[in-house]
Amino acid sequence: MTVGMWLDIYAHIATLLLPVVCCAGIGAVCGVRKLTYPAQFIAMLATTISTPALVFYTLMTTRLDNLQLLEVGSATLLGLGLAAVFSGLALRSLNMPARTLGPTVTFPNTGNLGLPIAQLAFGDTGLAVAVAFFAVNSLVQHTLGVWVMSRGGNRGQPLPKGIMYACLLVVVLRASDIAAPAPLLESARLIGTLAVPLMLLNLGYALATVSRTGIRQGAVVGAMRLLIGLLAGALVIHMINLPPLVASVMTLQLAMPVAIVNCIYVQRFSTYGDVVAGAVLVSTAAFAVLCPLLIWLANTNRF
Repeated sequence: MTVGMWLDIYAHIATLLLPVVCCAGIGAVCGVRKLTYPAQFIAMLATTISTPALVFYTLMTTRLDNLQLLEVGSATLLGLGLAAVFSGLALRSLNMPARTLGPTVTFPNTGNLGLPIAQLAFGDTGLAVAVAFFAVNSLVQHTLGVWVMSRGGNRGQPLPKGIMYACLLVVVLRASDIAAPAPLLESARLIGTLAVPLMLLNLGYALATVSRTGIRQGAVVGAMRLLIGLLAGALVIHMINLPPLVASVMTLQLAMPVAIVNCIYVQRFSTYGDVVAGAVLVSTAAFAVLCPLLIWLANTNRF
């Protein structure tokens, strides 16, 4: 890989991250200026309304070959399972709450970062594989992941059932080969587009008010996400005989930084919001620096 190619990748990553920085910056300004900020309301809106709509729309509009879905889905579940085991062991060894922070280490940011990176590195074919990974990852993250996180934190907070209802409706409609009405899909798309901006607003506000301890612990959690993701990806492609392109995309997706949505859920269920905000910041910054190397390793199957 030439220097020019590395610079092109960095320029593309900067383009991808600029909207993220701008949106999070609005929340950060509110935090720095100590403006009245309805963090709990925004978290509730994102987790109970916008995210279920986003998941419903994504899963209903994703058209995947059954064989590809089975292949990528099984590899995704194996990778997430390995990451969950490794994250639990690593967190417990450091006396950190495994249930509260485990999903943060386990689930990568496969949406607003993983999909465009996959298209950049592997083209439209790679994007199709990444979409399949994203669909399965989202389903597990917003159901099992949220349930685990809620059991480790404030059990007085109700579990967001909207996501489970959305996933159940998707399963029924797709299994019955019934197309969702166009107005319903358009409504879900419109409401779902609020999810990421709302998450970024809360992330920016949390980063503006995060303590040094939160940044230090977040750096540890963020490093775990990247290292455990790489390890899980390497094991998956050695345990399952995947086509080279699928194996490369899988490895890169599992190595993505901490998902932004984790910050919303942790803020709702526990007092570790600072830690997860720090983890998002550190892991995303580290990934931006390492991304050209990771793409080169994935393209050359050197994992």
